[in-house]
Amino acid sequence: MRIGVFVCHCGSNIAGVIDVKRVAEEAKKIPGVVYADTYIYMCSEPGQKLVEDTIKKYKLDGVVIANCSPSLHERTFRNAAARAGLNPYRVEIANIREQVSWPHEDEPELATKKAIKVVEATVKRVRKNIALVPPTIPVTKKAMVIGGGIAGIQAALDIADGGYEVYLVERDPSIGGKMILLSETFPTLDCPQCIETPKMTDASQHPKIHLMTYSEVDSVSGYVGNFKVRVRHKASYVDWSKCLGCGDCVTACPVKGIPSEVDRGLSDRKAIYIPFDQAVPLVPVIDADNCIKLKYERKISEGKIKRPPKPVKVCEKCQDACVPKIINFEDVDKIEEVEVGSIIVATGFELMPIENLPEYGAGKIPDVIDGLQFERLLCASGPTAGVPKRPSDGKIPQSVAFVSCAGSRDPAHGVAYCSRVCCMYLGKQALLYKHFVPEGNAFIFYIDIRSNGKGYEEFIQRAKEEEEVVYIRGKVSKIFQRGDKVVLWGADTLTGERVELEVDLVVLATAMVPSAGAKELASKLRIPTDTYGWFQEAHLKLRPLETVTSGVYIAGADQFPKDITDTVSQASGAAGKVLALFSKPELTREPTIATVDTEVCAGCGFCEDACAYEAIKIDPRRKISVVNEALCEGCGACSAVCPSGAMTLKNFAKSQVFDMVEVATEEYE
Repeated sequence: MRIGVFVCHCGSNIAGVIDVKRVAEEAKKIPGVVYADTYIYMCSEPGQKLVEDTIKKYKLDGVVIANCSPSLHERTFRNAAARAGLNPYRVEIANIREQVSWPHEDEPELATKKAIKVVEATVKRVRKNIALVPPTIPVTKKAMVIGGGIAGIQAALDIADGGYEVYLVERDPSIGGKMILLSETFPTLDCPQCIETPKMTDASQHPKIHLMTYSEVDSVSGYVGNFKVRVRHKASYVDWSKCLGCGDCVTACPVKGIPSEVDRGLSDRKAIYIPFDQAVPLVPVIDADNCIKLKYERKISEGKIKRPPKPVKVCEKCQDACVPKIINFEDVDKIEEVEVGSIIVATGFELMPIENLPEYGAGKIPDVIDGLQFERLLCASGPTAGVPKRPSDGKIPQSVAFVSCAGSRDPAHGVAYCSRVCCMYLGKQALLYKHFVPEGNAFIFYIDIRSNGKGYEEFIQRAKEEEEVVYIRGKVSKIFQRGDKVVLWGADTLTGERVELEVDLVVLATAMVPSAGAKELASKLRIPTDTYGWFQEAHLKLRPLETVTSGVYIAGADQFPKDITDTVSQASGAAGKVLALFSKPELTREPTIATVDTEVCAGCGFCEDACAYEAIKIDPRRKISVVNEALCEGCGACSAVCPSGAMTLKNFAKSQVFDMVEVATEEYE
């Protein structure tokens, strides 16, 4: 073989620690290496041109680039090799930045020796690399968006406007997500309903969007370009296709006092209900857990009571009141299977329950509420028509304390991360409260203010200066009830004094956490989650919208806490990824995947059990493993567990691994 070695300075990232000239000189001594040299920035255009020209001039059939992580620039140099006529899969990266210069920045001599070994080991590997051709895959040019909040709606509209069909799946009866619950949005104080309702209507009326509300993803199979998704349509007991949305059934229902999910328990709803006035679709759903008729039927089916010999008319008032006669108490869940080429996950967030914060009353103090509950109190369509009233007695509070970082930035009692939007929405809520109660007092306890968006800092200053919102720098240690007042104990870290504050209402900015069921959905989609349960991107910097499962993208606050601006931007970005995917007549996959030696395979199934992507199955007739090239992500787990050595990762065979280990350990023999 004729191998070329190119050592990058990476500015001073590598050359500031490693003697790159010495690495290149030592590389020339490795058998098979016919060229070795250095360049200050190998990934730059001149650096890539150097690689291309050298491949042609020296007729190289293998290339080693000693630089940074392959996740950054492996594709860059493989593309350069392809332009020069060399099969790109005969190019390998020797990582001498993350694995050598950075961890050994105080040991230049040791780092240089280690870099030489890493380069030599990589040369040994590339000697046995074979030329590979990426497989092609047909693509179904339809998409699915899971989650009907502002991220899901925006992504669906962008894809549909691009000319492709979209299935928009939402587990609640209406799309809209958290944004539709808000009072006004920072920093412009726009009405969320005015902004989002037209988009909700556009999504429901778009000829390319199939709205699947009150539905959940049951299972996902297949691979990029060819996913099969089973969607469970939950029984609503109402024929939505014929419903007029008149609300007569809701008026007739005698069951009251059920806490409203939309108003977060601050108001009640009935057993049959329309979620809110701007719901899309504007149709009712029967809550089977609270409906008199359905509870009766369930007890009979479970054998808790016997069915009477003669039919007994249990409550059917909603059915009687329905003029079109479209209420069906025998409705059941229905499964629909759809085929799509790509999936966007936009399942949003929840707030950490106040019950998780015992030092703040653990949800037992009625006038200690979370940020979304106060949004509903401030909202014109909320339970108090926009007038902030105390939940305990309905009085307008004359003093309100807002507590930031309630569970955020607190690994001992909550989560370590910052929820990002709390500083801004507390400032907004305090400002709006002062608009309603000009003579009232608003206090905000904060650790530090994080207002890093366009117009954000100016908004905070407006709350301080124009509305005289009092900011107290310090964390609240305890909240408790005293008579009809709520008392906060804390400290002002600017003055060094203890603070005891007695107010009428407390609003907690509780931590944003992943939606319920996010981990279960991640398992169905074969995508990882991070320590806290947020969906994990493929690469934080270079592939922030992608997941490790090709064709599955993430958007919005299911990846990490975001404000509306960032959420909408990422949703459009994910939609752009889908449109780019659909722009090609067929897809190509990385060929560095698992392969089976059928002569050696014993059909034990260890590889099938180890595969996280369900890419390997045992052929029931031949009793050997079969790899689905479209599903395989080349992780190598199958090769590691194969007892017979039949399973191999292309261009990462066991013999190549042993060659590299031999080089790395030869001085210890």
